[in-house]
Amino acid sequence: MRQQVVSRLLLFVPTLIGVAVLIFLMLRVAPGDVALSILVGPNGQGQFDQVRYEELRHQLGLDKPILLDPANLGRGSQFVEWASGIARGDWGDSLETERPVLKEISERLPTTFEIAFIAVVLAMLIGIPLGLVMAVKQDSLTDHVLRIVSIAGLSMPSFWVATLILLALVLVFHWLPPLGYRQFAQDPGTNLLQVVWAALPLGYLLSAVIARMTRSSVLDVLRNDYIRTARAKGLRDAVVMSRHALRNAFLPVITLSGLQFAGLMGGTVVMETIWNLPGLGSRLVGAINYRDYPMVEGIVLVFTVIVLLTNVLIDLAYAWIDPRVRSAR
Repeated sequence: MRQQVVSRLLLFVPTLIGVAVLIFLMLRVAPGDVALSILVGPNGQGQFDQVRYEELRHQLGLDKPILLDPANLGRGSQFVEWASGIARGDWGDSLETERPVLKEISERLPTTFEIAFIAVVLAMLIGIPLGLVMAVKQDSLTDHVLRIVSIAGLSMPSFWVATLILLALVLVFHWLPPLGYRQFAQDPGTNLLQVVWAALPLGYLLSAVIARMTRSSVLDVLRNDYIRTARAKGLRDAVVMSRHALRNAFLPVITLSGLQFAGLMGGTVVMETIWNLPGLGSRLVGAINYRDYPMVEGIVLVFTVIVLLTNVLIDLAYAWIDPRVRSAR
């Protein structure tokens, strides 16, 4: 198993290089000119000056070749200079705020991570028990009611659920989460009051997916021969479920939960906007609109690392839950 983990970790480098090249090229070939956007301003009310325009392009390094410079074998190209800066730990400065990219990412990453983590935990705490109940009570009234609840969760958009929660807090309870974002290390209580409302709609919607996956997986496992053998030996249903069925049934649920967490790291922008939270999702959207190359590239690389690490953790969880996975490796 250790060899497998090492081999997966070694794939980080080519994967990161591939993602870096892809996002670098996509930003450069997209329509628009970041130097022109900076000169005329976001509202287009600035004045264009050709001399200043050329100076700004030179200052931003946009007058250099994108990938390769045939005259000096790639040295001095935009990509080579950016990649060498990444390797040195210098991710550049944001073109919009003129602050270091790493500093902004380090400030906003904990908020997005906290929203995604709480949402996935809530989804598992809600979805797994519901899925188990639906599987045990298959085709009963309880199963049908819970399936309706899960289908409702799959059908409702997260921004709509978040808006309903916000309206209910204001109109019914006459209360709003504390204004002015506080980090968890500074004020844990206030931080949780601010973040949990953004994670709650996501957790409910994701719990519907986990519940249906758990139900299908448990029902599939319960039809296997070794489950019938265990019951034929006189074991109680609770023992059969806990010792024999759940371990195998949880494998696809773990995969789904890990993928949901990785997806949420880049998909919390709507929740961050509704609840006014300074996360990476909303910053990424703003950076794309402004064509803030260094910020977009830095955030995408961080998301890529998180996805790769999540996949490694899923593999480790597989080996810990199912001994057959360990023996196969």
